This record gives sequence, structure tokens and C-alpha cells, in this order.
Amino acid sequence: MAVNEEKPKSDVSSSFELKAASFTLPIIRLLDTDVEAVAARLGTKVEKAPDFFHNTPVVIDLGSLPEGAGEVEFPLLVGLLRGYGMIPFGVRGGNPAQNAAAEALELAVLRDSYLRRKKAAKETKDAERESESRAPAPQGSDAPIGLLPGRRANPGFMLITRPVRSGQRVYAAGGDLSIIAAVSSGAELMADGNIHVYGPLRGRALAGMSGNLEARIFCQDLQAELVSIAGHYRVSENIPVEMRGVPVQVFLDQKILRIEKL
Repeated sequence: MAVNEEKPKSDVSSSFELKAASFTLPIIRLLDTDVEAVAARLGTKVEKAPDFFHNTPVVIDLGSLPEGAGEVEFPLLVGLLRGYGMIPFGVRGGNPAQNAAAEALELAVLRDSYLRRKKAAKETKDAERESESRAPAPQGSDAPIGLLPGRRANPGFMLITRPVRSGQRVYAAGGDLSIIAAVSSGAELMADGNIHVYGPLRGRALAGMSGNLEARIFCQDLQAELVSIAGHYRVSENIPVEMRGVPVQVFLDQKILRIEKL
């Protein structure tokens, strides 16, 4: 007589995990509802650094639109962003009608309560880091007192002491960024000021994000996929062989991107 063996049931509890996480997403702040005007300005920026915008999730900020600005043509706007390789993720700062129009296109609506929670969480985390930074560094630690991995030592400087892995993105808003570890292929460094990399730079480095033409990139071992200063960029194929694998600086000279050995 055949015996039907009961197959073991899979452990449902281990099929997935649901966790809260925070991400830094680029924001497109609309100042006008004229999609043609947005397209003209955005097209200029994308032409300078197309790889930077490729597959980049973005949030559309509606909070700066003037009263009576008219309806946002979300189908045209979303199509425009997708046409430039971006992935519209959601909206914030909109009125009920704008939010409803966004939801109709399956865009997430980041409501005020969500933003307040994010702000409160950030303030709590900053307070914890400030408390930790006042404690003496552990004996034998190479990290200077007051500088923790990924922490700002002052409003114009960010220090990263750990390797930046593929897929990770670091942005030093309003100042310089220093990495004292390797930067993997597929990682992205961004700073409004200068970028310093004291290890192999294999990913992308974009300095002068706010338009600072005086910003520079310094690295000990250039193997980058892309380097950019204030939107003027050069991809790996256009980096001279003699500049690869050696200490260099990247800067603008009369709006021409130049790479020189240190």
C-alpha cells in the first residue's frame, strides 16, 4: 500500500522581513507648472551628466509652487522624467487635488506626518551622534576624536571611514567629502564642495554639485567610472591611461575638465 508522505511546510516566518529604512533621494522642486520650461532646464543638466540621472529615483516637491499656479500636468512631467532615465518615486508638499492627481499615476504621496517623523528621527539620531562624539576614542582606535564613520565634523565637512560599496550613494550637502577607504565600482560620491578619496576610486565622483566651478576631486588611485565638476564630466573611456591608477586631481580650467597627476 502506497504511503503518501506529507511534505514539510515552508517556514512562513522566514519568507521575508519588513523593516523601516531611510534613504536619501534627489528632489526636483517645481517652481512653475510649465512642463516645457522644466524640460528645457532639466535637459541642459542631463546633457552635462547623463550617467548621474540614469535609473535615479526622484521625489517631486510641490511645496514651492505659487498659489494659483494651475494644475500640474503629471502625465507629461512623469513622462519627461522617465524619458531622461529617472524614476519618479513620489510627491511631497502638494495640495489635496495635486496629491490625488499624483496618486492616479501611482506615485507615492509623502504626507506632512511622514516628513515630521523623518525629521524627528533625524534629530534623535543627530543628538545620539553628538553625544557619542564627545566620548574619548577607544584606545588603539585610528579614528580621530569627534569623527565617526559618515559623520559631519562641522557643517562644511563629511568624513567616511568605511568602504563605500556598490550601489551606495554618499552626498555631502554644503561642503567637502573625504573618504579614507576604497570606493567600489557602482558606488557614487557627491559633494557641493571638494571630494578627497584616500584609496582606490572605482565608482563615480561628482564634486561641485551646487554649481561650484572651483571644486576639485583628489584621489590616490583613479579608476573611476565617471568624474564630474559642476556638471562637466568625463567617463572612464575618456580618462587617459597614464592618469589611471595614480594620485591625481580633477578640476575645471575655463570650464574644461582637466585631470593632472599630483
